[in-house]
Amino acid sequence: MASAVKDSRTGYGTLLRTPGAWTFLLPGFLARQPFAMLTIGIVLLVESTTGSYGTAGAVSAATGVSMALFAPQGGKLADRFGQRAVLVPGVLVHVAGVCALITLALIHAPLWALFAVAVPTGASTPQVGPMVRARWASRLGGSPLMPTAAAFESVTDEFTFVVGPVLATALCTGIHPAAGLVAEAALTLAGGLLFASQRRSQPPVHRHRAGDRPRVSALSVPGVRVLIVAFLGIGAVFGGMQVSLTAFTQHIGQPGINGVLYGIFAGGNMLAGIACGLIAWKVGPRRRLLVAYGLLALATTPLWAVTAVPLLGAVGLVVGLCIAPALITGYTLVESLVPAAARTEAFTWLTGAVALGQAAAATSAGQLADRFGPSTGFLVPLAGTALALTVLLALRAHLLPRSTTRTAAGPAHGTEAQVPAVSDALERELART
Repeated sequence: MASAVKDSRTGYGTLLRTPGAWTFLLPGFLARQPFAMLTIGIVLLVESTTGSYGTAGAVSAATGVSMALFAPQGGKLADRFGQRAVLVPGVLVHVAGVCALITLALIHAPLWALFAVAVPTGASTPQVGPMVRARWASRLGGSPLMPTAAAFESVTDEFTFVVGPVLATALCTGIHPAAGLVAEAALTLAGGLLFASQRRSQPPVHRHRAGDRPRVSALSVPGVRVLIVAFLGIGAVFGGMQVSLTAFTQHIGQPGINGVLYGIFAGGNMLAGIACGLIAWKVGPRRRLLVAYGLLALATTPLWAVTAVPLLGAVGLVVGLCIAPALITGYTLVESLVPAAARTEAFTWLTGAVALGQAAAATSAGQLADRFGPSTGFLVPLAGTALALTVLLALRAHLLPRSTTRTAAGPAHGTEAQVPAVSDALERELART
């Protein structure tokens, strides 16, 4: 690990040569694939058994909201007791919940029963992405490779959200309406347990001892609260674009191009994510976030006024290109803002914020499209990013690192819960903010 921290080179090749990285990357990649299959699998199954997209969407939303609300608590427990101690029981509960949901849907159980099972199913969804990010942060410390790792994880997440829904849809429509959820449960069980078995790469457990300072919650860090607002705005872009593109393409009588337009948007996000990981940044992360977020808000401005399909595709591509830099930099800031003992929790708060923003935006955009026309739904990404940018600018002082200097005595109380040693390269980078 020390060699990775001292290495001043950046790029994916250097990142992937980090000792021990592949031991958690491959299992982590397998374990996070079901994440994007859950909600679409629920929608397709429940709609096939009830005949109602409204009911299917409500059950799916209950799962998503419970996941967003309970995920940070799982992250907090993982920081305290270790990822494996949380992941193994969580995987088992989640798989049991999915199986129960499939059974209840197939026997046409009442709606309340579906809701009763959807909540624990969502709450126990394994948060493998944040756990992988926490492992990177533990291994890289203050290395210049942290932005590259954040970019790599962003691209992996985007790939998951491209492949997962397609796979779930193909299984549900080609084999059986429940096949998507069956695959989700099987992949969660196999991938989750395999990832949990990689004990040597998981971050150290930070147990509270007599005489230590009280344990810090990630939510008590002001910078994390600011980042949560920023990620809510990013979620508003995802949710607003999904619903508004669907409404727009149906309105013009070309529903088949919805997938193409959203694919262009997602492709822009992936390309920007790859590029971010290849750049050796000379500008501090706080300034990068403010600039990237300003560009994102600006890019969403013309969406509502566009009526031509080619132009909408071009604007969507630009919006996608602007998302990745903001998202990646936000995750990168966690390493300098949050004590090591609370990083998994912090990552889950940010992931949950995207999910909450996406759910709220999808609902709002749908209502606007129904009442005032399909293009008005595009106002939701603009409003979400504009409000978040206002908060970022007003509270940007909270995005400065906790401390970039150390006393000769080392960390207070001799625990790893304080700031890890910061490399000279990171010191210079942070000083530019």
